[in-house]
Parts: sequence; structure tokens; C-alpha cells
Amino acid sequence: MSKEILAGIDLGGTNIKIGCFDSGLRLLARDSVPTEAHMSAKVVVDQLGAAVNRLVQGLGKGARLVAAGIGSPGPADYKKGIIFQCANLPTFKDVPLPQMLSERLHCPVAFDNDANVACYGEFVAGAGKDVQDMVFFTLGTGIGCGIVSNGRLIQGATGNAAEVGHMIIFRDGRQCNCGQRGCVEAYASASSTARRAMEAIQAGRPSSLKGLLEEKGQITSKDVYEHLAAGDMLAKQITDETARALAIMCVNILHTTDPARIVFSGGMIAAGQVLLDRIRYYFQQEIWRLKKETVEIVFASLGEDAGIVGAAAMAKEKIGL
Repeated sequence: MSKEILAGIDLGGTNIKIGCFDSGLRLLARDSVPTEAHMSAKVVVDQLGAAVNRLVQGLGKGARLVAAGIGSPGPADYKKGIIFQCANLPTFKDVPLPQMLSERLHCPVAFDNDANVACYGEFVAGAGKDVQDMVFFTLGTGIGCGIVSNGRLIQGATGNAAEVGHMIIFRDGRQCNCGQRGCVEAYASASSTARRAMEAIQAGRPSSLKGLLEEKGQITSKDVYEHLAAGDMLAKQITDETARALAIMCVNILHTTDPARIVFSGGMIAAGQVLLDRIRYYFQQEIWRLKKETVEIVFASLGEDAGIVGAAAMAKEKIGL
């Protein structure tokens, strides 16, 4: 008997995560392969296709790939299916990725922004599975976002909606890598949290992080939160500023889309309850008083699987399975 298989693919600059799922989105097999980002787009797609086919074949006789979904960093025209360029995939310029992958796998391919795909994974199977309206943020090198409204992803005219990390929260604020000033991302991503701590130490602020910076030449947001737990006052100031920026972002997105749940994911949530509690605290400080808000602010539940689950769910939806 034929077993219909859905593939979910999370395309990263270093590794590609792949999951094979049944029609009920039950994970059957997984793999991770190097992206080989220095190679041409054709080589990357060929290697990716081969890895997916190997995984499907490993599921035994009768396993048949019926659709695949892939989440990719941008910028891209996700409706037309073209990656314009990508910092972590330097050879990808005007690449029709879903078309190329569809030709390689001989099946339909759903394609979307990696943050949207992870958002959709949490929506269908994770922290948002019991609501119809949610906002998803991932805190890493930058701040990615996905928005579900009335059970549907908000994608915009070219599929580039929900770039909420580039919402300006401080006029004439810190320079962001995007070219704007005052973006949330310039204050509250994992990398900017670490950067602000380093700048403060270099400006002469006392901190237990100073020795670590001198030893390693850099510090991470993980280091900042570890020194917060040890009572360092600079770490407390930096992490409070991060939490306040994220809370302001939550207030703004609440007034924009009215979600039932706001979900945070990404490497920085390893900081744990102290991060979540401070976001919630500053949210209550910043929000209006016209009515009591019931939105929940929580951590994601799928971890690194959100991308492959969401991609498989999009594949399932594409073929109406």
C-alpha cells in the first residue's frame, strides 16, 4: 500500500534540516545535511533533493513523496517563488528555488519565509495550536516574525509582511543592519543584546563580563544572562533594556493584529523564565489602561522542529491533503 509522505525543509546558511511526515504531520524520519552555501544554487538544490529522496526511500516500500515545503531566508518574492539574494547563501541571486526543487523532487513545493514557516509550525502543532490569532517572534542574530490572523498567515503583496523586527521603536535610535535607526532588532536581538553589553564595558562600565570580554574578544547574549543570574548590575541593565524593547514591540503588534497569543522562540529563550517575566512586566507597564488585555505571552514549544513541521504543514495545505 502506498504511503503518502510530506517533506518539510528548513534551509539555513550552515545546515539544512529535513523531516518526513505522514498526512497527520507525524514525524517519521529526519536528517540534517550541510548547506554547502559556497556552491551554486543548482548544486545545493541537487544535494538537497538527493537527501530528501534518501530519507523517503528509508521509510520502506510504498513510501511516496507527494509534496514538500521549504522555509528560506530572504529577501525574496515568496509569491513568485524567487530568492533575490541572501547574506548566508551568497550564490543565491534571483533563484527560482521552489521551481528548481519541484523539478528535482517531482512533486509540488510550498515556499515561504523561514520565520513564517516556523510560525506556522507552532500554530498547527505547538504553542499556538489552540488559537486562531497569534504572533511569533524568533530571537537570534536578528528578530524574525510571523503573524497568523483568523487562522491564516499574513503574507502581504510580495510575501514579505511581518518584518516586525524592523519596527522603529526609538526615533533616531541605534543604527540597525537594515539601514534604519531605532529598530527593535537593534536593541533586542540576541546579537544586539551582546553588542550593547560590549559597548558599555568598552566605555568603562564596571562588570563581571569585562574579564570574559578581554579573554575571548567578544561575549554572547548567553554570557549576559549568565552574569545576570550571578548578580551583575550591567547585565541587569542590558537585559532589562532588551525586555522593555520586546515589550514595546508586543504592545505595538497587539494594537495592530489583536492576537490571542504572542510566542517567542530562538536561541535567546534559553535565558528562561527571567526573560519571559521581564517582557511580561514591561508589557504591563507600557500597555494602555482603556481595557484589560488578555493576550498571553509565552515561549514556543517545538524548538528546532518548528521549521520542518511548518514546512510540511504548508506542503499539506498546498495539495489539499
